[in-house]
Amino acid sequence: MSFKLQQTKQCKNCPWRVDSDPYAINGYSLQMHQDLTSTIADPGVITFSKEIRAMACHNSTDEQQFHCIGWLVHQLGVGNNIGLRMYLRNCENASEIEVFGEQHQRLEDTLPNEECETEIDWDD
Repeated sequence: MSFKLQQTKQCKNCPWRVDSDPYAINGYSLQMHQDLTSTIADPGVITFSKEIRAMACHNSTDEQQFHCIGWLVHQLGVGNNIGLRMYLRNCENASEIEVFGEQHQRLEDTLPNEECETEIDWDD
């Protein structure tokens, strides 16, 4: 069964962009940002689950949620999320996915600059 992503272009304020400031996101929550660790796959590990935990775009609403394109590209690339790669095989517009500018290589790096200097236990 094929499907299409609702959004394929990365947002200007996407936290995966090195040049973005997460505090510019309306309603930004540092705690919710830190809680996104559950959306990051162990690189190269196949998880046998019907559910893929995904990071929603900050422009999503309760009524209409869609993938964060920065997260999607990270997980397809250096994040090596094999389950997501398999899921997107049936995506009709995956070739239209586009990010802009330099991207962070780890979720920890997407935190606001002053928070990056703080030691965070990402395994909690």
